[in-house]
This record gives sequence, C-alpha cells and structure tokens, in this order.
Amino acid sequence: MREKGKWFVVGMALTLAFAPACARDKQERKDKKVQSVEIKEYRGEKLDPIKNFEENSIKGPQHVDIGKYSLKIGGLVDKPVGYSYEQVVSHKTESKVTIIHCVEGWDVKILWEGVPVAELLGEAGAKAAANTVIFKSADGYSTSLPLDYITKKNILLAYKMNGLTLPEERGFPFHVVAEDKWGYKWAKWVTAIELTNDPSYKGYWESRGYNNDGDHSGPIFEKKK
Repeated sequence: MREKGKWFVVGMALTLAFAPACARDKQERKDKKVQSVEIKEYRGEKLDPIKNFEENSIKGPQHVDIGKYSLKIGGLVDKPVGYSYEQVVSHKTESKVTIIHCVEGWDVKILWEGVPVAELLGEAGAKAAANTVIFKSADGYSTSLPLDYITKKNILLAYKMNGLTLPEERGFPFHVVAEDKWGYKWAKWVTAIELTNDPSYKGYWESRGYNNDGDHSGPIFEKKK
C-alpha cells in the first residue's frame, strides 16, 4: 500500500508540474489564432480587407529571406547601420489608419503598425545637409520623400497591416506608409534607406514622368516643359 501511495504522490506531482506548461501552450495557441484574424474595424473606423489591394509591382511579389535580411541605413548619416528584422520590430511601434490612393483609381483604408522612420534615422544620425530620404526595395524599385515630411508626419515603416504581419505580396518585411502621397511613394519590400541632399532625386516611376512630389492633392504627372 505504501508503494502504491508513493506512485500516486509522484503522479500528482508530475500532473501539477506539467499543468502550467499545458496551460501556457493552450494560451499560446489561442494567441496565435487571434493574431491570424484580420482586424475589420479600429476605433470606430471600418477598415478595408487586405485582399482589396491590387498587384501592380514592377516585378511581382518578392520573397525576402528574413534570416539573411538586413535593413541598411546610410548616405548622409554619422553612423551607417544595418538592422536585422528582429532589431527593427523591437523598436517602439505606433499604429495609424491611413488610406493608400493608387494612380490606377483604387484606394484602400488600412490599419498600419510600424516603427517611425525618423527614429531609425535618428539612431544613424542624419547630417545637417540631408534633406531627402530614398527608399530602396528588393525588386530594384526606389522612391524618395522629403526628410521634413517624414519627421512632421511621423511616417511609419510598417510591418503589420490590419493586425497581421505583412503578407509577402504586400511588401514583407517592410512597407513605407507615405500618407497623403500617391501609392507609388509607398515603397514595399524595403531593404535600404539612404539620406541625400538631392531633393530632385527621382525614383522608378518619377524618372518615368510621375510627379516627384507625389502629393495626393496634386497632379500625377510632371508638367512638360
């Protein structure tokens, strides 16, 4: 009887020891399930589903090997840096609902979550002469935005949309949230950020006639001289 009681005690001890772990596993599975559900409304604002985006990138969706990924920040900075994906998302993040307007005539309202670009630039140390920020993408795409605009508008380098990690076709790992600008200013699959003192820098579409300012309230194309 003593032997039987001994194994009963051991069994109970093991049950109690594993119970918290099982509870954690159950909670983690629950959390993952919650995170896989797209948010449809945020603070009373109805959001558009991610599927409403139309694919119009220059080379199709890109696959970025996150294990080898590094976000390079250079140009007119005091200290060029390279961040891993985990290092970028470990920064303090912010969220905002912003509409992206495409020159093709469609628009989508999305909840974006990301790291303020100005914070990353601040860590690299923008030189006094810098006035323009160039974003470069995995597919060879590039575009630029004024440094003052990025700071004043608190422009985000997003890694989530509607509560979900950016899908590969939507720009994973990072997407520029260039609010109040036409969609061609919203660089996807961002791999490098470069500061320059050349406000006339023209990216992929700008060098093909699109307005370099990219303001949604302004013209889509540059005026012909």
